[in-house]
Amino acid sequence: METTKLEVKLPTPNADFYQITDCLNDSERDKLKQVREFMNAKAAPIINKFWAEDSFPFELIPGIRDLKIAGAGYEGYGCAGGNTLFAGFIAMEIARVDCSCATFFGVHSGLAMGSIFLCGSEEQKQKWLPPMARLEKIGSFGLTEPLVGSGASGGLLTTAKREGDTWVLNGEKKWIGNATFGDVTIIWARDVADNQVKGFIVENNTPGFRAEKIENKMALRVVQNAHIIMENCRVPEENRLQNDTSFRDTARVLRMTRAFVAWEAVGCMMGAYEHALAYAQTREQFGKPIGKFQLVQDLLVKMLGNITACQTMVIRLSQLQDDGKLKDEHASLAKAFCTVKMRESVGFARELLGANGISLDYNVGRFVADAEAIYSYEGTREMNTLIVGKAITGFGAFV
Repeated sequence: METTKLEVKLPTPNADFYQITDCLNDSERDKLKQVREFMNAKAAPIINKFWAEDSFPFELIPGIRDLKIAGAGYEGYGCAGGNTLFAGFIAMEIARVDCSCATFFGVHSGLAMGSIFLCGSEEQKQKWLPPMARLEKIGSFGLTEPLVGSGASGGLLTTAKREGDTWVLNGEKKWIGNATFGDVTIIWARDVADNQVKGFIVENNTPGFRAEKIENKMALRVVQNAHIIMENCRVPEENRLQNDTSFRDTARVLRMTRAFVAWEAVGCMMGAYEHALAYAQTREQFGKPIGKFQLVQDLLVKMLGNITACQTMVIRLSQLQDDGKLKDEHASLAKAFCTVKMRESVGFARELLGANGISLDYNVGRFVADAEAIYSYEGTREMNTLIVGKAITGFGAFV
């Protein structure tokens, strides 16, 4: 008599081990499901091609627009609204499929729209936020410069000089996502009159404004980063962010978006983990799936532990933000810790896949490369560590 081998139904890879989506209400979970279905159906099948080509999938923009998620966390002005916890989940969910798409969305919805929402006048919000929420105008954020990264608070070389009702901007910005094809860039410059940092809404077609694509990147290749050059770029006073008077106001934007980068880091390691787990369930060596080996299970569990710890951390971070209790050191600790754990976790995933870990065909290599950019932007680990260090010791250790 023939015996049949019973097929065991394996668990579907899922990095939400502690069921964190239970923190959302029903409508938020429904929206998050829509985001996941869109990313899985539309972005996942094509993203490796665009990553390899160092190009941007413009065909995804209408679908992102239809999700109506731009401006999540901001009320009014056509924005998606909701709280920052929900906005964090959106960032995580997009990064779970592709970190470049999450960065595109974070730059537009978080940095650019956030600058206007937090630092703009009522008139500026009414003018700019609705078309940006509809993705009719794409935004970017120009703070980092070729010679100034971590020292932006006191050392910006880009200058702004007022001449009547016009400001004249001169200088350069670097690593500015979306700026090669976007419509508007928030430029931060040092006012030569009072030496304070001020923000400007600069339309990218303004004479004297030039955005050149940065080539030969090894990370976030889908993101179109620009090197911006401004030569006597004239911007009207009405485009100066009216509620921004110093770098303290700029820091309000960075505090908010730094929290979202921590969420993005969580999404990055979730994506790498789920691909690694699916691989372990199907890849066979020595006559059985490698998921049956102890060392492989150890790698997977270490990844899941990192993910789960960071998920609970960013959830609490967003709760603090929604309660109006978020401080710089809170955002900095999460960004520093989560990106370190992200780097470690994607490394475990790459290790699990062996040689296939460096192939785009298996996706994990893309997460490994992209993690390097997330690790550095929105404040390096070292700078965020010093922010936390000052808060807990009372001593500033900055240069």
